[in-house]
Amino acid sequence: MADKQMSLADLRPASGARKDTKRRGRGNGSGHGTFSGHGTKGSQARSGTKRRVWFEGGQMPLQRRLPNRGFVHEKKVAWQIVNLGDINERTTGDRVDAEALKAAGLIRDAGGPVKVLADGELTRPVVIVAGKFSRAAREKIAVASGKAEEPARA
Repeated sequence: MADKQMSLADLRPASGARKDTKRRGRGNGSGHGTFSGHGTKGSQARSGTKRRVWFEGGQMPLQRRLPNRGFVHEKKVAWQIVNLGDINERTTGDRVDAEALKAAGLIRDAGGPVKVLADGELTRPVVIVAGKFSRAAREKIAVASGKAEEPARA
């Protein structure tokens, strides 16, 4: 006896998984007559209404209930950080300024402020021109017989 093979046409949803749609506006005998499931009065009982996704029925909306946190300082200085080890490895010459750091790919903006930190070792004497130096960076530059220069501020 050969077993019948199942096909996609034989698939049916489980009983109770699918509900019939409510047929509104078909008279009182349908069970959905008179107001057609819309209630009596109010904007949702009228035709042509839409409820915005964020609308909460007149309650204070969530985006207005939450506190505003923090602010962005307009005059904050965004320092570009460079480590001594990167200067030692990726630059050449005895003078390193913002243009040399940009050429080496260590900073993005040659016109922006640069701060040198002491991470890594400096093995050659070099004059470094930057806006700020950490105390440890100044010491390491001095140990390597170099010089830390800050440009004159306008």
